Amino acid sequence: MVALIVNGKPQNIAMDPETPLLWAVRESLGLNGTKFGCGAGLCGACTVHIDGAPVRSCSTPLSAAEGLNVTTIEGVAGPDGTLHAVQEAWIAHQVPQCGYCQSGQIMSAVALLKETPDPTDADIDTAMSGNICRCGMYTRIRAAIKTAAKA
Repeated sequence: MVALIVNGKPQNIAMDPETPLLWAVRESLGLNGTKFGCGAGLCGACTVHIDGAPVRSCSTPLSAAEGLNVTTIEGVAGPDGTLHAVQEAWIAHQVPQCGYCQSGQIMSAVALLKETPDPTDADIDTAMSGNICRCGMYTRIRAAIKTAAKA
């Protein structure tokens, strides 16, 4: 049994501690917003936060999150359902095309703005470089991050 806090709620997950956090979140908790992309931590589709830092959940063992706070895309909005500024900007800029990578993109953008509230293009490029968008929405992603930074 691995104990952790997911989206503000204590959870006890009865899975092998070496199971990737991605599968614990999706299979044990039913939080399907976090996506499986490459399985090697290279594409960013599986990005979640552990104690506020973005991590690739497909290559992070469940045991690495024991006793820590994990935030998935389902936990980004406020408790009353109010969207995060990044989520609002994503909608305003019509970022998603296929949408598959978007939860990971949003999680990386939220972490960026927490650390760098007024990012430059270079800051955005660096923070988002590990997130692949097969649809090529990078200019919309950058614009949405800049809009969210102003919010």
